[in-house]
Amino acid sequence: MKKWLMLVVFSLIFVGLVACSNNDESAGSDSDGGSDDTVELDFWIFGSTGYDQLVEEYMKDNPNVKININEGEMNDMHNNLFTSISAGSGGAPDIAQIEISQVEKFQEAQDQFYNLVDYGAEDVSSNFLDWKWAQAQSADGSFQIGLPTDIGPTTMFYRTDVMEEAGLPIDREEVAAQIDSWEAYYETAKTIKDKTGKPISDSPQLVFNSLRDQLEQQYFNEEDELIIEDTVKEAYDYTTKMIEEGLVGKNELWEPEWGSAMAEGSYATMPGAPGWMVANVKANAPDTSGKWDIAKIPEGAGNWGGSFLTIPKQSEYPEEAFEFISWLTAPEQQLKSFEIAGLFPSTPDVYENEDFLATTDEFYNNAPTAKIFAEAAQSVKTVYMGVNYSIVDTELGTALLNVAIEGADPEKEWDAAVERINSQLERQ
Repeated sequence: MKKWLMLVVFSLIFVGLVACSNNDESAGSDSDGGSDDTVELDFWIFGSTGYDQLVEEYMKDNPNVKININEGEMNDMHNNLFTSISAGSGGAPDIAQIEISQVEKFQEAQDQFYNLVDYGAEDVSSNFLDWKWAQAQSADGSFQIGLPTDIGPTTMFYRTDVMEEAGLPIDREEVAAQIDSWEAYYETAKTIKDKTGKPISDSPQLVFNSLRDQLEQQYFNEEDELIIEDTVKEAYDYTTKMIEEGLVGKNELWEPEWGSAMAEGSYATMPGAPGWMVANVKANAPDTSGKWDIAKIPEGAGNWGGSFLTIPKQSEYPEEAFEFISWLTAPEQQLKSFEIAGLFPSTPDVYENEDFLATTDEFYNNAPTAKIFAEAAQSVKTVYMGVNYSIVDTELGTALLNVAIEGADPEKEWDAAVERINSQLERQ
C-alpha cells in the first residue's frame, strides 16, 4: 500500500512538472521564436519620416513590442483611415499619422479615437510648442487627439544670382533688412522686374499663403463661420495686384513647371518656404548649389505642414501605443528625425541643442538652417483651421491661378470662388 501511494504521489508530481514545463514553453515561445506576450502595433504613416530607423531602435529596447509600419501617399492614408473609423468594423491601425490640415476633420469623429489625456498627454505637453499642441486639442482642452510630430515654420528662400543681377543685397541679414515688410516686398519686386525682367516669385499661391499664414484668423472662426471677407481678402488683393503688374508668375504648386523653375533661376524668391522645402529644392534643382540662401520672411513666420500621431479606438493596445508615440515625439527622437529625414522638431528644447543650432547647409550658402527655422517656429501664432479648410483653400487657389494664367478679373474670380465655397459648405 505504501509503495502504491508513493507511486501515485510521484506520478502526480511528474504530471504537474510536465504540465508546468509545457505551459512555460507555450507562454515563452511561439512559431516565430518570440513571446506570446508580444504586442503588435500597426503604424500608418506618409511622407519621408525616417521613422523606420527609430522604430527599429524602439523594438530593440522593447522586445515585447512589434511595430508594423504601413507607409503610403498622404491623401490615401487619410481616406483609408476615415473609411476605417466610419465603418466601425475594423481595419484601422493602432497608430495613425494625421496631417495638420486634416486634424479638425478627425476631431469631428473624436469618439473614434482614444483621448490621450487619459493616458498621460498632459505630462508631456510641456515638451511642445504651445501653438502646435493646441492644434490637436479640443476648444475646452479636455480632449487631445494626437501628439505633435514635425512642423513647417516658414521663411523666404531666395536666388542669390537673381538678386545680384537686380543690384540687390545677397547677404541673408541684408536681404531680411531690405525686405522687412510686404510693402518692401512689393517695392523690391518692381526693382527685380525692372532690372532683370523676372518676377519676384513664380507662384501666386506661395505669395498668398505667406500672408494668410501670418494671420491669427484665416478661413473660419471657432464657431466654423466663414470669415474670409474680413481676413484673407486683403492677402488675395495684394497677390492679384502683383500678378496683374507682372511681379508674380503663373506656376501652380507641385506641377512640373514649378519644379523646373527652381533650377532655371527664372524668379527671385520663394516666400513661405518651410523646413521641409530644403530637400524639395535640392531634389528639383540639384545643380543649383550655392545659388540659394534663406532669410526671414517679412512680418513674421507662419506654418505650412506638420503632423500628429493618434490612436484610433479600434486599437486593443492604447497604453502600449501611447508609450511608443510619447517616446517617438520626445525631444531626443525629434532631433533624430531631423537628422535622419529633415523633419523640423516641434519640441523647443531641441532649439537649445548646440549641435542642432550649428547645422548649416552648403547648398544654401552654408545658411544656419536649424537656427533660422527655430527662430521662425517661435513666432508662429495659434490658428483655428476648421474642418472645411481644404474646401476654401482649393477654391481660392483656383481663383488665383485663373487670374494668373487666364488673365481673369480678380473681383469676378473672388466672387465666383466665394459662391463655390458656400455651395459646398451647404452640402456638408
